[in-house]
Amino acid sequence: MTALIDYCPPRWLRNPHLQSVLGSSALRRHRGQRLLAGSGAVTTEHILDGGDGVRLQGWHSALPDSPARGLALLLHGWEGSAESSYMRMTAARLLASGYEVMRLNFRDHGDTHHLNEDIFHSNRLDEVVHAAVDIARRFPVRPMVVAGYSLGGNFALRLALRAPQAGLTLQRVAAVCPVLDPATTMDRIERGPAMYDWYFTRKWRNSLLRKRALFPQRHDFDDSVLALDIRALTDWLVRRHTAYATLDEYFDGYSIAGDRLAGLQVPADILMSEDDPVIPFDSFRHWQLPPLARLSIVPWGGHCGFIENVAGDGFAERWVAERLVRAG
Repeated sequence: MTALIDYCPPRWLRNPHLQSVLGSSALRRHRGQRLLAGSGAVTTEHILDGGDGVRLQGWHSALPDSPARGLALLLHGWEGSAESSYMRMTAARLLASGYEVMRLNFRDHGDTHHLNEDIFHSNRLDEVVHAAVDIARRFPVRPMVVAGYSLGGNFALRLALRAPQAGLTLQRVAAVCPVLDPATTMDRIERGPAMYDWYFTRKWRNSLLRKRALFPQRHDFDDSVLALDIRALTDWLVRRHTAYATLDEYFDGYSIAGDRLAGLQVPADILMSEDDPVIPFDSFRHWQLPPLARLSIVPWGGHCGFIENVAGDGFAERWVAERLVRAG
């Protein structure tokens, strides 16, 4: 169920913080833009049915006049978007392998704050499942596969777990550095280098400011709320915008630690780096995976970095494409 795989970056790229920072750098953003634009794919926007009136945005890309061998659904991380570098780079690789690609924006990610009145949180799995079913209906290209990064990896694995119940046929799932135990990840962000806390909190605050400006009648929180630290702000969100009574209950709601994936019926590949500064590798040591799941471990890579060279190419995007193509 576990395997060490051969990813060996140059020595100057073996620092986990450098890997993590470069993963979301301007260099990578431009690289992703160029690769996707150069693929020749036609990309169109779709507003997807998330159930109960929820609307989610997806970007569908396909090569014109070329029959597809399958459809890949890609899920981004927290405060990322469909336009994140790893999403575009993975899409470009899958398009070159003959797949159509749908890059989904979670609620309040990308430029989608206006689509729904209520705020995003990590237990909003139902709407992602509904959107995936809508995608399968609109684009009946088989097989359908799914991949996600960080929180998106967590969503991808939970989506695969729910797929049979939802009547959704998935052939394979791939997850890169998935959030395993959210409580542990919160501890790591708080206790680690300040840049991670600053990065996530800054982006989240900006997102909440946009939400307040769009729906002032629904979101009347003041600047003192936005000034809270990341744990206190999450606790505030949980108590006012979820059905959970406590922060611990909320974290437990989307945890995939322990044997939570025991019922998984979809073949799954998971990539994890031992030096991830956000998701501690120790939390994976006692993870109980079903026979259909395979955990691949590499010594380096940081959090969703896995940068291979000075151009910003990523091992993770290539790894995801290779694993998903197996379904075809």
